Amino acid sequence: MAAPSGGVNCEEFAEFQELLKVMRTIDDRIVHELNTTVPTASFAGKIDASQTCKQLYESLMAAHASRDRVIKNCIAQTSAVVKNLREEREKNLDDLTLLKQLRKEQTKLKWMQSELNVEEVVNDRSWKVFNERCRIHFKPPKTE
Repeated sequence: MAAPSGGVNCEEFAEFQELLKVMRTIDDRIVHELNTTVPTASFAGKIDASQTCKQLYESLMAAHASRDRVIKNCIAQTSAVVKNLREEREKNLDDLTLLKQLRKEQTKLKWMQSELNVEEVVNDRSWKVFNERCRIHFKPPKTE
């Protein structure tokens, strides 16, 4: 699933997480998708498994690239906010509201960075399942 065309709201971490949850639907349902679309040996002649696997491969690639873009874009935006707040903080060391806002943004940045690790785990799991079921039906193009 691609990111919504209206852009991504990186300001609210809960909205960011909800968007990722929706975008990870394909990965959450991959086992079901493979079980219902890729035939076992006894039904191999009735369905074109190579085409099904190819389409699933392309969908997974697009979904993973889209999520990676969203996560990295939000990390970049939040990093810029943290940088600006640090600069403001250096000019005004007595402003506790500014310090509180800086800490909040730093925490949000750490959470967003941890989503990259979650993404790696989700992607690895999906590719493992995909390869187990589709390796005899479809060979992905070599990536460099």
